[in-house]
Amino acid sequence: MAQGEPRGVISIVVNGQPEKLELGHQVLPWHTLAQTLRETLILTGTKTGCNNGECGACTVIMDGKPVLSCSTLTIECDGKEITTIEGLGDPVNGVLHPLQQAFIDHDGLQCGFCTPGMIMEAKALLDETPDPTERQVKEGLAGNLCRCGSYQKIVESVLAAAARMKGD
Repeated sequence: MAQGEPRGVISIVVNGQPEKLELGHQVLPWHTLAQTLRETLILTGTKTGCNNGECGACTVIMDGKPVLSCSTLTIECDGKEITTIEGLGDPVNGVLHPLQQAFIDHDGLQCGFCTPGMIMEAKALLDETPDPTERQVKEGLAGNLCRCGSYQKIVESVLAAAARMKGD
């Protein structure tokens, strides 16, 4: 980009907040969404485990669908709405989203590194399938790895959240 040349702007909505990111300054063409969320917007709940789209730790929701933010370029997100783990629950009064609370109540986490990606993938699943079977939960979370092996507790957490959300 030549000196004095106008820079492009990427407009996204993150957790309900409009963001305008200057291309060439805040965002470079090779920046991933995970990098932008963590380093530019300081939303560190999104984790980068493998950095090549295989573990699911970086899962966020973009326009209602789960995406791997480590393999999505920020420039591809112009005009999109993105929800991260920080966008769940109610930050004003501190009430957690039912999925977040269920992971706590049912020990769906151990080290917690995979938890944000698991919860975001589970949220997308429950948005599409509000009353999933155990098999649907397992299939829905199949792309997310937990190195601690908490899979059964994670499935129990998602099923408990689904039941709670159905009852609300």
